[in-house]
Amino acid sequence: MTESRFLDRRSFLIAAGAAGLAGTQARAQANFPSRPINLIVPFAAGGSTDIVARLVGQKMGEILGQSVVIENRAGAGGNIGSTAVARAQPDGYTLLLGTISTHALNPAILKTVTFDAVKDFTPINLLAIVPNVMVVHPDFPAKTVKEVIEVLKANPGKYSYASSGVGTPLHLSGELFKSLGGVQMNHVPYRGAGPALNDVVAGAVPIMFDNLPSSAGFIRSGQLRAIGVTTKERVSSFPDLPTIAEGGLAGYETYTWNALFGPANMPRPIVEKINQAANQALKDENVKKKLNDVSADIVGSTPEQLGEHVKVELAKWAPIAKASGAVVE
Repeated sequence: MTESRFLDRRSFLIAAGAAGLAGTQARAQANFPSRPINLIVPFAAGGSTDIVARLVGQKMGEILGQSVVIENRAGAGGNIGSTAVARAQPDGYTLLLGTISTHALNPAILKTVTFDAVKDFTPINLLAIVPNVMVVHPDFPAKTVKEVIEVLKANPGKYSYASSGVGTPLHLSGELFKSLGGVQMNHVPYRGAGPALNDVVAGAVPIMFDNLPSSAGFIRSGQLRAIGVTTKERVSSFPDLPTIAEGGLAGYETYTWNALFGPANMPRPIVEKINQAANQALKDENVKKKLNDVSADIVGSTPEQLGEHVKVELAKWAPIAKASGAVVE
């Protein structure tokens, strides 16, 4: 065989192989999903991120015809689970329930950044925005923001507040309260909101800043006393609960959000299929009711809208996170 014929045959085989691979990829995308999808929640079970993931994920599984399996990988303010997704195959079978922590705060407070919040992920859908709430154990001697401040000022350094971890929105909620209120509290970080809530309900720590969805049941049952929500406006599920700003700390506002991400470079057809399933799930009456019951503000978005949202949040929260002095080793 002459050299030119050999090269022609080699080129033909390469082209045929590429065409075959492209055909296989196209079939895989068309048949997606053909097995269960793993949705990583980078926080402990029981927190608001976990609640949103399970409500929306179950309905998405029904829509897609495959189970959406929730896997909790807590640690480092969501960094461990997020890094796992950033390094996963971009085939749509490993997704992340990302938050303001993973995609806006961690890049500002992590001493060693193990992912790029923009470049290492494919944005899919902004699911919901979630208010935070300040809660105390029923034995704590205060019922309003002003009374809390009075107690803390009278007892500097005596009381502690719990959060879901260093550098999380709940940690920064506490630090902002300390700054604006001119009070002292010790910060007790946990590996997720669930374990923190358990200790506050048990009375081991008297104060907590939490996502409202995970505290709502404890507030309604009387196991926790709500002091105020952290958003600018009151929430529909607790219309009589004032905002912390109304209670005396003008300008106080914190919140979190939940969004679906995949690894970078996911095929567009798969991104669109997951996005559509998520938007459809958010329109389901049962899902809407349950999310509204826990005060999650349903959003739903295009991948592009989520991508822009992340950039805006990074610019907004980076200076606030750095000013708090929070650093995760």
